Amino acid sequence: MIILGIDPGYAIVGWGVIDYTANRFSVIDYGAVTTEAKTPFNRRLEMVFDGVSEIITRYRPSALAIEKLFYNTNAKTVIDVAQSRGVINLAAVKNGVEIFEYTPLQVKQSVVGYGRAEKKQVQEMTRVILKLDKIPKPDDTADALAMAICHAHASGSLMGKLRNIR
Repeated sequence: MIILGIDPGYAIVGWGVIDYTANRFSVIDYGAVTTEAKTPFNRRLEMVFDGVSEIITRYRPSALAIEKLFYNTNAKTVIDVAQSRGVINLAAVKNGVEIFEYTPLQVKQSVVGYGRAEKKQVQEMTRVILKLDKIPKPDDTADALAMAICHAHASGSLMGKLRNIR
């Protein structure tokens, strides 16, 4: 299964593509879609949409795993990130890719085994699980790969449950 993990944003959208087959992970590619602060916001959204659409076209994932939005103290930031998530989700839908959402707690639990893990712990375990020499930069990219790992674990457990129903 090819999984595209996304850490949404409007300045930096981290992305990571992994293959999860027979309980084994392999990294296909990762990076970030970036936009400059001085760019008009609607143009930034277009750049995010185009960048994610290009990634989907290039790697043809069967699933897109994205972080569920949570409210922090800055309402403007959360609204802008929500708009970015909208264009990311639209890119997935337009390309026939199923979308799965996970909370930060679910990602930490899946990758580290502890829902209150620190960001550095999640990044280090992501590096270990994917057998990378170093933690990917920017941090948003490492977070996107962790999101993909979370979906791999969640989809695997769902498949196991379905097999046990028969």
